[in-house]
Amino acid sequence: MTHALLLENRTDTTATWWRQAAVYQIYPRSFADANGDGLGDIPGIVSRADYLRDLGIDAVWLSPFYPSALADGGYDVADYRDVDPRLGTLDDFDDMVAALHERGIRVIVDIVPNHSSDLHEWFQEALAAGRGSAARERYIFREGAGPGGSEPPTDWTAAFGGSAWERVEDGQWYLHSFAPEQPDLNWDHPEVREDFLTTLRFWSDRGVDGFRIDVAHMLTKDLTEPLPSKDELALIPQDGNHPLNDRDDVHEIYAEWRRVFNEYDPPRTAVAEAWVSTPERRARYASAEGLGQAFNFDLLVADFDAQQFRSIITDNLAQSDATGSSTTWVLSNHDVTRHATRYGLPPLEREGEKQGTAWVKAGGPADQLDREGGLRRAHAATLLLLGLPGSTYLYQGEELGLQEVAEIGPEQRQDPAFFRGADFDGLGRDGCRVPLPWTASGPSFGFGDTEAHLPQPSWFAEYAVEVEAADPSSTLSLYREALRLRRRLQTEERLEWIETGRADVLRFARPNGWQIVTNFGSEPFDLGADAADVVLGTVVDGAVPGDSTVWIAPAGLID
Repeated sequence: MTHALLLENRTDTTATWWRQAAVYQIYPRSFADANGDGLGDIPGIVSRADYLRDLGIDAVWLSPFYPSALADGGYDVADYRDVDPRLGTLDDFDDMVAALHERGIRVIVDIVPNHSSDLHEWFQEALAAGRGSAARERYIFREGAGPGGSEPPTDWTAAFGGSAWERVEDGQWYLHSFAPEQPDLNWDHPEVREDFLTTLRFWSDRGVDGFRIDVAHMLTKDLTEPLPSKDELALIPQDGNHPLNDRDDVHEIYAEWRRVFNEYDPPRTAVAEAWVSTPERRARYASAEGLGQAFNFDLLVADFDAQQFRSIITDNLAQSDATGSSTTWVLSNHDVTRHATRYGLPPLEREGEKQGTAWVKAGGPADQLDREGGLRRAHAATLLLLGLPGSTYLYQGEELGLQEVAEIGPEQRQDPAFFRGADFDGLGRDGCRVPLPWTASGPSFGFGDTEAHLPQPSWFAEYAVEVEAADPSSTLSLYREALRLRRRLQTEERLEWIETGRADVLRFARPNGWQIVTNFGSEPFDLGADAADVVLGTVVDGAVPGDSTVWIAPAGLID
């Protein structure tokens, strides 16, 4: 079923809408619960469609909603062409696409091609078929090492901790780059390649506008014997020939996918999650012959620092010019500590220690976290991002100023990274996946009619949508106004830096005269006569306070 795309009140109705879009990531199981089972669902998204419209976004990106045992938050997919029955039905999905399209909001869905769930029919068939079977060729099975094959084929470590190999009953081992419930697919197998083309067409035919590609850099692998050790792997340069990561031959797959995307009018879009070694390597995923866009995570891992921001912005705009794509800007997502929390952490005392880990070791937010300062800096960074050329990806809840939730007991946690000892800031990723607060009261703050699947702290009440919507000074009001103005001010994908005479203040102008000024320091920055043209942000006595961003628009630029 294909829905007509209605783009009322949207300025860009062309095939290149994605180049400067504001995209809102929905983690479906934590967005809104319509049936009261404690788990967010597709009808819940439909129930909040007006909220998404009023926020002013151009598209939503849905994290996986497919049938899954939730061994990794839905990224263990048991069926790529269906909806988890706990989240709804395909008819519900169609209703959601129609509801969002009617409000001028495009739909991007997550595709998880590196691995399936161990409950996927192919993997179950592989287990039943045994050694040497055709069914096992769709995955990566190997004989073990040591006496009787009792040891893993290599000493490789999975991303979530522990061995990257799991043994099955008949003694063989299979590769899983993440959790054991996520066996890696064999992308040398033609059936694997063809099946994903079918999946891309399946969702495109249902009206999906684009795809986010999970760990796009990991699909192809060279497992020629003898396999290297973990230490040997670490010494192999990631220049396109690494056995496991960012191989040149992965782009043959994406060229085939691009041909499928171009079968549609307008062509379907795609964005790669590609954690690769250099911007030049990342640019290959963003080529017009491939996925077309790739996530730039450089600001997500940067400090709140003017010179780091300027260098990253300059480098990534240069890369986008080289590829003909547009760059992406992101500060938070479902895999990292929320940026309002990261920016509220104290300066690190030990060189090389991650901020999130320092926060956990210090005892959590009650001990070390500066909530007010972190939120103030988060506002400043977000307003800077929304003024940049390119697309911006927002994560659900950041428009409320949500902090990371640390008050989750070990028995309540769900993230395999926590249980298997992976870093992820010491506590795993559950803290950024806690269901949203819609009301200031109720068993789950309006998320649903019962307790949510992850515990919500009492302080969520002050961040509830109903509270913030009634407060013109709230984070939600700031996001709504910023996105409204961004749509009206948006212009060509260029900027010009304006020197400020201060290392801690950045200022740039877009081609139409729109200017963004961010003060990363503590001392006010005087705007002079330009203070009269500030259309967003706070000015005090003609100056930009510390940890703040303002937008300047000359008279007549906004009708």
